[in-house]
Amino acid sequence: MYTGVPLASAKAQIFEAVLGFLPDWVQITVLALIVLAVVAGWVVKVRRRLVRRRAGLPLPGAARQGTGADHLGAYTPPQPGQSGADFLGPYAPAQRQESGADFLGAYAPARQQDDRPA
Repeated sequence: MYTGVPLASAKAQIFEAVLGFLPDWVQITVLALIVLAVVAGWVVKVRRRLVRRRAGLPLPGAARQGTGADHLGAYTPPQPGQSGADFLGPYAPAQRQESGADFLGAYAPARQQDDRPA
């Protein structure tokens, strides 16, 4: 039953249509060559990495990116001499400010001195 929605991409449909006209032995040969090209690309990539590592050169992207442990941001562990409770980072409470009835700001009543005779 065809629902009108293609199940494969246009590239895959074109690839299947082109291979569909070829004999089976040609289809198998073409698919094997494609798989061989992909595997050869992986092998070349791994060999380049090994050569660079043996030469002591940094891998491409390693200097720019690093690992997750290198980029902890606000979650970096405290420096020596600090404990977890001393270093809360962005979660540290703000400096204590007076609030509520203790701090009325401009609305605080003026203090009056008793000038009444005793």
